[in-house]
Amino acid sequence: MTPQDFLAVQFEGHRSHLRAVAYRMLGSLSEADDAVQEAWLRLARSDSGAIDNLGGWLTTVVGRVCLDMLRSRKARREESLEDWLPDPVVGREDASDPEQEVLLADSVGLALLVVLDSLPPAERLALVLHDMFGLPFEQIAPIVDRTPSAAKKLASRARQRVRGAAPEPDADLSGQRRVVEAFLAAARGGDLEALVSILDPDVVLRADGGVLTGGMKAIRGAAAVSGQLATFQRMASSAATYPARVNGLAGLVNTVDDQLISVMSFTVSDGKIAAIDILSDPGRLARLNLTHPGGGSK
Repeated sequence: MTPQDFLAVQFEGHRSHLRAVAYRMLGSLSEADDAVQEAWLRLARSDSGAIDNLGGWLTTVVGRVCLDMLRSRKARREESLEDWLPDPVVGREDASDPEQEVLLADSVGLALLVVLDSLPPAERLALVLHDMFGLPFEQIAPIVDRTPSAAKKLASRARQRVRGAAPEPDADLSGQRRVVEAFLAAARGGDLEALVSILDPDVVLRADGGVLTGGMKAIRGAAAVSGQLATFQRMASSAATYPARVNGLAGLVNTVDDQLISVMSFTVSDGKIAAIDILSDPGRLARLNLTHPGGGSK
């Protein structure tokens, strides 16, 4: 085995973790893959023998690449995740894909990703790398051109912005699933009373059908969301619906004639549905490369 081959093997051992870091930073699976690839290119050009902690070095590099990508996105005034939903990470209920399982285990809900995108890039990086992946501020500081103390303040400000902005999902996945099944039953039966009974008063529905539909639309409040019952009923009546885990939470994959038409994520908090996130953009759904039935990667 050549030194380059050995380095490639070492890198592959960190790929899943690096992809998880990049996904939380960017909310885009394709951009996360680009960031990880750039980290490999930088490693291949570096003096790897001088790297004491390869995992920490790679995490730092991916963080720096993601920060540059976020800043470039803002500078070009591209749509943020306030205008489109982040890419969902979809897994089978029976957990069959090891790499997908790593990403699911390290993922956060779509509702929280939307909140993270409202943060300034440097604050998002400090929060993600420290609070979610345990990187010390001494390593975060050079990435954001701050002292460790200033980097700590960035994370603190981000933490304050995030706190309470996204509902905290219930930990019990089986409990989440029961609530989602109740939602599906209410939709199929057109049962308004049953639907209202499982909605949090402050529930938010975000639906992203892509550019042709004007991007993401948001509806807030139980009255407004329950007012979409006819739409839910049409979906439940016309689509074949399968349970899936979406960003680690209970969700649904909907197909018509074996064609994926939407992915739905539910944030269940205190036994009520606090957020529903629906991606139905055909182009982005195609890039998810899901199998039938019930999600999972090919």
